[in-house]
Amino acid sequence: MPSADHDLGPQHLADPSRPVRREPTDRSPEHAEPSRFLPHVQGLRAIAVLAVVLYHFWPARFSGGYVGVDIFFVISGFLITGHLMRELSATGTVRLGQFWARRARRLLPASLLVLLFCALVAMSPYLTPTSALPNEVREILASTFYVENWYLALNSADYLNHGGEPTSVQHYWSLSLEEQFYVMWPLIMLLAAWVAVKWFRGSRRRAVIIALAAVTVLSFAFCVVFTLTDPAPAYFVTFGRMWQFGIGAMVALVPALRIRNAVASFVLGWAGIAVLVFVIFRFDGQTPFPGYAAALPTLAAAAVIAATNTERWWYPTRLLALRPAQFVGDISYSLYLWHWPLIIIAPSVPFWGLTIYHRVALLGICFLLAWLTKRFVEDPARGWKVLTSRPARVTLWSSLAAMLVVAGAAGGAWAVNAPTYSEGVRAIQELRENPPACFGAAVGMDAVCGGADFGDTILPAPGFAGVDRPADEQCFVQLNNASPVSCEFGSDAPDAPRIALIGDSHAYQLLSTFQRMADENGWHLVTYFKGACPWNTTPLSTPGAFSAACTQWRDGVRAQLADRDLDAVFTAAIATTPYSSAGYDSAHDAAVAGYRDAWGEVLDRGIPVVTVVDNPVWETDPNKCLRTRSLSECDGPRAQLLVADDPLRDAAEGVPGVTLLDFTGVFCGEQLCSPVIGGANVYRDQDHLTVTFADTLAPWYTAALSDALGRGVPSAG
Repeated sequence: MPSADHDLGPQHLADPSRPVRREPTDRSPEHAEPSRFLPHVQGLRAIAVLAVVLYHFWPARFSGGYVGVDIFFVISGFLITGHLMRELSATGTVRLGQFWARRARRLLPASLLVLLFCALVAMSPYLTPTSALPNEVREILASTFYVENWYLALNSADYLNHGGEPTSVQHYWSLSLEEQFYVMWPLIMLLAAWVAVKWFRGSRRRAVIIALAAVTVLSFAFCVVFTLTDPAPAYFVTFGRMWQFGIGAMVALVPALRIRNAVASFVLGWAGIAVLVFVIFRFDGQTPFPGYAAALPTLAAAAVIAATNTERWWYPTRLLALRPAQFVGDISYSLYLWHWPLIIIAPSVPFWGLTIYHRVALLGICFLLAWLTKRFVEDPARGWKVLTSRPARVTLWSSLAAMLVVAGAAGGAWAVNAPTYSEGVRAIQELRENPPACFGAAVGMDAVCGGADFGDTILPAPGFAGVDRPADEQCFVQLNNASPVSCEFGSDAPDAPRIALIGDSHAYQLLSTFQRMADENGWHLVTYFKGACPWNTTPLSTPGAFSAACTQWRDGVRAQLADRDLDAVFTAAIATTPYSSAGYDSAHDAAVAGYRDAWGEVLDRGIPVVTVVDNPVWETDPNKCLRTRSLSECDGPRAQLLVADDPLRDAAEGVPGVTLLDFTGVFCGEQLCSPVIGGANVYRDQDHLTVTFADTLAPWYTAALSDALGRGVPSAG
């Protein structure tokens, strides 16, 4: 998160006894003492914010741009630690109230302005899908009180591979983490200084360095272990990130780490920039992060800060001080705040598209809003005399009052739309129970319905499609959870046919439909689901703990299936799963072999398998288009939405006992795929089906399973 501390910089740290200007103890001054502005650090801030912004605009091209946040953490650790150390060395203490009041005046006005904007947007059903409203409101509240990182961690959000629809304030996780740093860091430094004086009669400075070094080492160890064992929350948890602030702190506190030698500074600075450029383009969502990998951008950022020589124009310190870099660094805080909400909201704006021209225009709007916010909100607020001329508690109480106003606006967004939300949920339930004749897939599958015309009907409405999903989330294993969780539904009669539904989220999307099928046909249904982990024996190419958890889950499912008396198995999986190609000519061949191996274990027991070719995968949720444009404008090119060689199709071909269903002709015509079929809204996000549409495929799922139950698996003889 880019802090707004543009003018803080370590000065005279090697000479802590240098006298400083005393300030009244009952006031909240902007600085405890004069400090030297460091232009190259401001330029580094520009690199960081551009990395994050460009990553969010073009994630495929700047696939590692998320490391910009790590750069900001290092910068904040460097600036804030130096600022605190100067005050601690000169006065023997840190006036916490004044320190926190300065942070509040610098950070909260712009932050709360953007949150208020997001809360007002959430009130509008035209700009925010009503189905997304509950989570949007919760995250605005979490962001307002700076606990968004913990909210995301506790809800197992995966920042780098998030499959759901992110809120407009998800980026506040880093601001929340940094605010927690502002609370803890001075307390740690004060405690270390007190222990040094009270018990060891030693140097406060030395004690602070030892304490912060210990925190840094322990935090890094925690980060590495937690990333290996549970990477999704590890991305957000506070202690797993403190070492990055600590690296910046060490550069501020240890003079030997600030390189003034011309040659060494030149090499160190350019090496740091080169590493940052490398990770911005080479890291991606599959990189185990933060963990060991985060050390690369963290140390690179520290190297750029440490390279302080400015003798020649071609030194990084001089180039980072050029006016364009300084401008971007100046507006970096507001640019970070504004860019993400605009990216989330823009697709819902009528007549706005996702072309390169629209994205470039939106980027320009982000810069304009950032400059305006810096000029008319950030700068005036931090020097507002009604607060700076009064005790620190006035600022702190005023900040709390402003936060409550934003929280009230978020609550108002929910209050205004809650009746509509409840009505929409009821409408979906009624639609599932009493769908219109020839609705959904029947238009393309049932000859009787060939002439049915639903006009502009879209059910469920695009604003509610996001909630049209299976309800039994306890049956769905995610992230690094390797437990082979099973759920059972339908008939408990001893002679009821026993059906297993196995796979990743594209199998889980069928759960509600299969529950209804089991109830209507007297079947007993058992399920095994794990996100992004198909029923296959080939390892994923994804490195780290997730791939290992997938393998463990498969082993657990295999063991449970061996002990179950089943009559048929149905499986589905997303076609874009990344498989390891080790031992095969391609990842596709490896995936085909893995499916056949997994199925073979039940086929050998005479249990038939039914599978289905994957549905189209869109670049973004088509409901964004459906909410603002006509239906004809929201079709997508077949060649871009379908995987040409779905390994499930090839794995099923020619295998006795395996039935393959292919609904591609329902989803797509010869050239285009539609997000609405027979009046039914097909997708709840970019690649998962609504339960409403999946229900319209139930007759063909039922027929395939009934046929498989009747004929079993042909004998090998």
